[in-house]
Amino acid sequence: MSDFSFVGKPTPVIDGPAKVTGNLKYTADLKLARMLHARFVLSTYAHANITGVDASAALAAPGVERVLTCDDLPDVTPSSRARLMLARDRVIFVGQPVAIVLADNAAAAADGAELVEVEYEPLDAVTSMDEAVAEGANIVWPTGIPTGAGDEAAHGADTGGEADDDEEEEISNIAGQTKMETGDINSAFAQADVIVERTFDTPMVHQSSIETQGWVAQPNPLNGGLTMWGSVQSPFGVRQDVADVLGVPESDVTVNGMPVGGAFGAKFGLYEGLVGLVATTVGRPVSLILTRGEELLTTNPAPALRIHGKLGFKGDGTLIAMQSDVTADTGIYPSGLGSFAAMQFASFYRSPNLLLESTNVVTNKQSVGAYRAPTSPTAFMAVETLFDEAAAALDMDPVELRLKNAARTGDPAPDGEDFSVIGMVETLEAAREHPLWKNREESRSKGRGVGIAIGGWMGGLEPGASVCKLNRDGVLQVQIGTADLSGTPTSFAQLAAEAYGVDVDKVRFVYSDTDSAPYGGGVGGSKTLYTLGNAVIRAAEDARRQTLAIAAEEFEVSAEDLEIVDGRVQVRGFPDRSVALGDLAGKAMTFGGKYDPIHGTGSQSVTDRAPSFCAQIAEVAVDEETGEVDLLNLAVVQEVGRAINPLTVEGQMQGGAVQGVGWALYEEMRYDEEGQLLSGSWMDYAMPDAVQASPIQTQIVEVPSVSGPFGARGVGEPPVIPTVAAIANAVAHATGVRMTQTPMTAPRVLEALKGR
Repeated sequence: MSDFSFVGKPTPVIDGPAKVTGNLKYTADLKLARMLHARFVLSTYAHANITGVDASAALAAPGVERVLTCDDLPDVTPSSRARLMLARDRVIFVGQPVAIVLADNAAAAADGAELVEVEYEPLDAVTSMDEAVAEGANIVWPTGIPTGAGDEAAHGADTGGEADDDEEEEISNIAGQTKMETGDINSAFAQADVIVERTFDTPMVHQSSIETQGWVAQPNPLNGGLTMWGSVQSPFGVRQDVADVLGVPESDVTVNGMPVGGAFGAKFGLYEGLVGLVATTVGRPVSLILTRGEELLTTNPAPALRIHGKLGFKGDGTLIAMQSDVTADTGIYPSGLGSFAAMQFASFYRSPNLLLESTNVVTNKQSVGAYRAPTSPTAFMAVETLFDEAAAALDMDPVELRLKNAARTGDPAPDGEDFSVIGMVETLEAAREHPLWKNREESRSKGRGVGIAIGGWMGGLEPGASVCKLNRDGVLQVQIGTADLSGTPTSFAQLAAEAYGVDVDKVRFVYSDTDSAPYGGGVGGSKTLYTLGNAVIRAAEDARRQTLAIAAEEFEVSAEDLEIVDGRVQVRGFPDRSVALGDLAGKAMTFGGKYDPIHGTGSQSVTDRAPSFCAQIAEVAVDEETGEVDLLNLAVVQEVGRAINPLTVEGQMQGGAVQGVGWALYEEMRYDEEGQLLSGSWMDYAMPDAVQASPIQTQIVEVPSVSGPFGARGVGEPPVIPTVAAIANAVAHATGVRMTQTPMTAPRVLEALKGR
């Protein structure tokens, strides 16, 4: 029996009915008085000088009000993607905004954008990481690579390592290099009985949310600031970016985080500053909602990565050396994601000798950003494939080899601290007992293959606060300042109900703007529930204390002698001596009242991480005549600390795994040699549908964390991490062929089979 009344109970998401009936309003649904609709005019070249812009035909079109170029806007130094304005003098990637058309309706804006003529002088472009580092390569940033921060830190990705201080100061396309070394890597490999090494490649992959990115900005003529609505993951982060671009205090910018129809790391900040600047320039509200083509062409996908991984083992299976060398194509702006991939490669297996290196290069392609567990699908494809290959060479069971070397509580963590309570071993043990794994040889006898892999995520950290008040109707109203991406209001309601003592249906969550809400960090890095959950609990507990204090004075008893039952405060053992919660709140919300209003507060700054793990088992059939991989079954075994709401936890496990299937078998942003995106629509950019994703089985493992609310850990990132490796290992089990490039399309698999 559970000790909890509401925590751990499957609970339908609060806004589910509104979403499925189409009654929930998103950014694109906003209509403001005198609002203009915007459409970008995008560069058709990866690199070119702009020799002229003719907007006369667009301005003559019905409904078009203005066409703005860089000359119409203040000159903002484009030091980061959040400060990228309209192109000035030259374009540096296909899809870069060159002009913006403003019209009284969206259709007119789109028509006007088609009529703007831009003259270009094409220049040579750098369109691949190999080309970027080749001798005599064209330089993407001739005056030096910008140093503005990316969004990986906001997502919870600690890039780790140290910059190479010995790198030359000469201008190049190398945006940064890191190196981390412990022990003696060369000596360790010399002593190893088994060494496995391969190079793995994954392309740029797009987050492809159902809702495209969009913003509405309304200028405030009184202070030069504005109010913004947007599909954003970090309202407070957007406020900071917009204030920086406008040159006004943050307090003069108000950001309303709207319901988000998917983000997965892509919506931490992109064109908010530009939209805000356009609105303040024209003095009218402006709405910019990207089309699907623009979403794919001009936003911030995951980087292309190349990882050379190398592992060394003793004959008994003891891991003694891990080496990774990562090259990352970060597009036009620099990013630390390559170094994070190098760190992820060696985060969760015990090895005394490490050498982790990374090189980030810039190219004339759209800049990259976070995508659910940034870089981890690639990093764990490498390490988990190599573990499988080593197990075969050592004649060991793949799970037993992993268990022998898995990180345990108290082991050194990659951030320099020791691991707190972690459940990597428990996750592997649960996966080992899964029928899909236990029956793998039977599956192989039928011409199929079964593969296993595990992935881990350290988890992000960020302070947060919450307020909680009791209303006269007995409803507990909780206010936070984050966005909702994954049903967290329902889990927060369960936490508040548990801490205060009312039913979940008596809790209301309010997502407020940055002026009125307490600080809440960006939603990403699997940190929202983990870092903000205790703030909600503390606010509810504070409101409970205030409630009981009023009741104690009313009944002339000690607060310790009171309890909350069925929406009433009663004296223990005397249920006839009770008062409704709403009546107590009313005593503090009336003219002449003698009690303070019931208004609880709670905040938390978590400083210790709670890593979480997901193991997956994939069963595949491979057509050796065509190379087609058919995913038959996928089991997702995840350690979640405490499942606050098992219903949404399983939803996260399934959703992340489906995205992992996309990484493994379907998704790829393909560019030609001139930097043109060849997969710029959902006709060309393939993603798995419900049938292709295969039956997904979920199994929750609970190893409560030390600091999470009631022991919870983050659950969003881990389920996307091991899918690629599990499927690749299943293909190897079926065919004997190791796949090292994604997506594992039929032509690639067929080529590998022929090479066998």
